[in-house]
Amino acid sequence: MAENWKDALTDKLCDAFMKLETRQEVYNFLEDVATIGEIKALSQRLEVARLLSEARTYPQIAQQTGASTATISRVKKFLDYGAGGYKTVLDRTKEN
Repeated sequence: MAENWKDALTDKLCDAFMKLETRQEVYNFLEDVATIGEIKALSQRLEVARLLSEARTYPQIAQQTGASTATISRVKKFLDYGAGGYKTVLDRTKEN
């Protein structure tokens, strides 16, 4: 992905996320900064990534999450060839 989207403002956004300490603080910030639809879409993509990492099939993922095959394919592409963000988050949030 082209890195021309990274600038001083996106640095500040990343810094803002890193300052949040509780789930409720993150909820509050997300609610203020994004639409509910955008938040739901991000949540869905993360769940798609988790299911893909468990080797679930596209039909299984679509059934479980309601995601389109286009969304599943896009997430798969970034899991395989992206910057590693999904992998980092999935590794750090694995349930015991």
